[in-house]
Amino acid sequence: MLDIISNLEKPDRDIRDTLEQVIFKKEILRFEDLKEGDFMEGKVSNVVDFGVFVDIGLKESGFIHISEIADKFIRHPSQVLKVGDKIKPKIKGIDLERRRISLSLRSQI
Repeated sequence: MLDIISNLEKPDRDIRDTLEQVIFKKEILRFEDLKEGDFMEGKVSNVVDFGVFVDIGLKESGFIHISEIADKFIRHPSQVLKVGDKIKPKIKGIDLERRRISLSLRSQI
C-alpha cells in the first residue's frame, strides 16, 4: 500500500528512464534515412499482446509483430523480451506514408 501511495506522489516518474541507454546509429537522423534490410540498435519500450515497440532513436518507434520475435511459436512476447532489453532487429518494412517501421528478430534470438 505504501508503494502505491509513494508512486502516486511522483506522477511523472517512468521506470524506463532508469534503464541503460542504447547508442543509436549516428547516420540515421530522419525517418527517410532508414533502409529495409539494415540492422538497428534499439531498446524495447513496450510489450503488448501482439508484439513489442522498440525505440530506435527516432521520433517513430519500430514495431516487432509477435510472429517476428522468434523462429518458434510463442504465446506472448514477454516469453522472450521485456521492457528495457537491448536488441538489434532487422528492418523488415518501411511505410513512408503512415510513418511505420516493421522490424524482425527472426533467426536472431
